[in-house]
Amino acid sequence: MKLPDHTVCSHTPSPLGPITLAAAGDKLVGAWFEAQAHLPDLSRYAQAPDHPVLQQAARQLADYFAGQRHQFELPLDLSTGTTFQQKVWQALLGIPRGQTCSYKALSATIGQPAAVRAVGGAVGRNPLSIIVPCHRVVGSHGALTGYAGGLDRKTALLHLEGFL
Repeated sequence: MKLPDHTVCSHTPSPLGPITLAAAGDKLVGAWFEAQAHLPDLSRYAQAPDHPVLQQAARQLADYFAGQRHQFELPLDLSTGTTFQQKVWQALLGIPRGQTCSYKALSATIGQPAAVRAVGGAVGRNPLSIIVPCHRVVGSHGALTGYAGGLDRKTALLHLEGFL
């Protein structure tokens, strides 16, 4: 993943651990849990806790964890991924709160039913945890498989959303 040169970052607390947020211009490009798999090296980017998009994302995440927000209304930039990844990430946005989707079903949704493993890889590299709900993707028999932020967080998020 290549973030734009003008990316700025901030950190926000959550009940599941600190979340690093990243914005480029007027769009959110990243939201990662501390020590999450595929967390990019953000050390070269400026900290900008007063950035409007980062503040908006932090507020909406706080509302989400408080059970007061069921949908995010943030300007997103998913262009940091490949064309295939972007297609998968867009499809993730269509999984409603309180529901899950299997990797196989997600593959079919994007018109590539044989690409289950590639879809799994793209889901794992989702740069916008929670906001682009990759935690709602499960194994074909409903098993809680894989989550770059850790299965304990995936379980907690699905509990919060009323699925478990």
